[in-house]
Amino acid sequence: MARVKRGVTKHARHKKVLRLASGYRGRAKSAYSIARGRVEKGLQYAYRDRRARKRNFRALWIQRINAGVRAHGMTYGAFMDGIKKAGVTIDRKVLAELAVSEPEAFEALVAQARAGLAGAA
Repeated sequence: MARVKRGVTKHARHKKVLRLASGYRGRAKSAYSIARGRVEKGLQYAYRDRRARKRNFRALWIQRINAGVRAHGMTYGAFMDGIKKAGVTIDRKVLAELAVSEPEAFEALVAQARAGLAGAA
């Protein structure tokens, strides 16, 4: 059986890790043993934060909708309840964008939410 030397495989593995670490500071971008640990931790952060980003954006949308709704004398919860009862199916991302950039359209939605709450009562 022929002896297998790992030169090519090892070089490829090191090159891959160092390419992932190319934006890091100091020896973390040039020394393989340090870069490997930093890259592994970076990939853990990336995995975690792909999920956290969804939560963060939802929280941001809710804050923007709440700010837009309170300018019209309602609360976020009452607004969302009224929108649901009025049969409007717009997600929070679009509602937040309307609250920020299209105040007239958002005001019409607030009126619909009020009508939905009044109709349900």
